[in-house]
Amino acid sequence: MLADGIYVMLNGKYIGPPQPGPWVFLFRQLGMDVFKLGPLFIAFGLAWLYFLIRWLKNRPRYRVGVILSIFTLWYFPVGTLFSVIIFIVLLRMQSRL
Repeated sequence: MLADGIYVMLNGKYIGPPQPGPWVFLFRQLGMDVFKLGPLFIAFGLAWLYFLIRWLKNRPRYRVGVILSIFTLWYFPVGTLFSVIIFIVLLRMQSRL
């Protein structure tokens, strides 16, 4: 998401096909220009990067991961898939503690 956010801010389009994924319809229904969402993608990308670094240092922030997973569900299909996987992994890890 970080790379896509930077890319769309610099180039006015997302990485990949000219038409972004199905998540676009949600934002268009809200009257938003999806090509102006670079800062949102950058914020999500930085938050996920923070979570990943904490996880790799064996100090994951479970609440941060759960919140990010929930708030990234809109990014269908890729974000939704990863969010669900990470959410399930976090729940399983948390129950083992």
